[in-house]
Amino acid sequence: MSFLRFLGGRQAAAAPSPDVADQETAAVRRIVARLEALPIDQARLLAGMAYILARAAYADLDISDAETAAMEAELAASGLDAAQAALVAEMAKLQEKTTGATSDFLVTREFSEHAAVEQRLAVLRAAFRVCLADDAISGTESSVLDEIANELGLDRTQSGPIRAEFASKFSARFDFQANNQPKS
Repeated sequence: MSFLRFLGGRQAAAAPSPDVADQETAAVRRIVARLEALPIDQARLLAGMAYILARAAYADLDISDAETAAMEAELAASGLDAAQAALVAEMAKLQEKTTGATSDFLVTREFSEHAAVEQRLAVLRAAFRVCLADDAISGTESSVLDEIANELGLDRTQSGPIRAEFASKFSARFDFQANNQPKS
C-alpha cells in the first residue's frame, strides 16, 4: 500500500510493484527532507495551522475532497509547495481523525502561544474558507470555528469581522438528515 493511500485511509486495489513502491518512498523522503529543512519556528506554525484546518474540516466528522483541496491550497499559500502541502494536509487529517478530541485544545493553544495576532487571524480566516469548501458553513462547523477563535485567544472584536465576511454562507442546518437522524 502506498504511503499516501495509507494516510488517506483509501484501500489499495493491489500492491504496487516494488519499483513503484520505491519511487513513492523516495518521493515522500524528499518531501520530508524539505520539510525538515524549514526553520523550527516556521515548521511549528505550519504544523499547527495544518492541524487547525483539519480540525475545522472534521467538525462534521467527515473531511470531503473539497475540504482537503482547500486545506492544501491554504498550506500552499503559506509557503509550502504543492507536494509538501498535500503531505502535511494528509498527516494533519490523520492526526485529527485519530486524536482530535484529545489534541484539539492543546494544539490550538500552542499555536496561539507561538503566533502573532495577524497569524492567528489568518489561520481563523483559512479555517472559515476550509469549512466553506462544501458551499456552506453548517451550525456544527460554526460552533467549532467559534471554539477555534476562542482558543486562539481572539475576542469577538477580532473574530467578528472574519465571521461577518462569511455571514451569507452560514446554513441553519446542524448536520442532521431529513428524518432527524444524525449524519453518518
